[in-house]
Amino acid sequence: MKIVVIGGTGLIGSKVVERLRRRGHEVVAAAPSQGIDAVTGEGLDAAMAGADIVVDVANSPSFEDKAVMDFFETSGRHLVAAEKKAGVKHHVALSVVGTGRPAFATSGYIRAKMAQEKLIRSAGIPYTIVHSTQFFEFLGGIAGDGGQGQEIRLSSGLMQPIASDDVADAVADYALGTAVDGTVEIAGPEKAPLAEWVQRFLTATGDSRKVVADPKAPYFGAVLEPDTLLPGDGARLGKQDFHDWFARSAFARQGAAA
Repeated sequence: MKIVVIGGTGLIGSKVVERLRRRGHEVVAAAPSQGIDAVTGEGLDAAMAGADIVVDVANSPSFEDKAVMDFFETSGRHLVAAEKKAGVKHHVALSVVGTGRPAFATSGYIRAKMAQEKLIRSAGIPYTIVHSTQFFEFLGGIAGDGGQGQEIRLSSGLMQPIASDDVADAVADYALGTAVDGTVEIAGPEKAPLAEWVQRFLTATGDSRKVVADPKAPYFGAVLEPDTLLPGDGARLGKQDFHDWFARSAFARQGAAA
């Protein structure tokens, strides 16, 4: 089958492309650097010609409210038009566990993901939306959202982070499966407070900053309920826990080289 992966050169996209090619499929790694731009529409029709499946794992380069909404709405409309023209049979999109929950209503990024999902549901193309928990790879960025001093205040809401390799495995599997015309969830194998995850990461990387758990601390603009970031029952769980992920990560290699 021919499969187009939007965002195919990024963290998740490159791994999805590799997995699908390994299974013998013709895969187009679509990205602006390859002359295929979902925001402008450039190269989309040619890339989609003859495609059976489209996997969208692209992310906005800016998390500013208007910019991220423009990104997902504009790219979403262009993808729908190109897919309908090509007769695509399955659209798979990567989104976020908790999207649509009231506690996330103040997050501009989540509102943009909701708009993206609405476009997908109304397009008339069979689809699967994969809701993922946060990636282990993003723990450093979450630490930065808590401030720049030696003491970081972060949410005590529970989080169940997942390794990007496990995300890619799941997305590839769902892409090759039957469209569910709904949402599936994926998560890591262990849950703990968000603040605890970030402290684990800082300690493992030799960062001396200390994390203070604060239930009122915003997470990218949203004050979390204890379960906002958790999947429901029946989620597909990744294989790698924090220890496994960190041992294989670039952060561990950097530490060994220091």
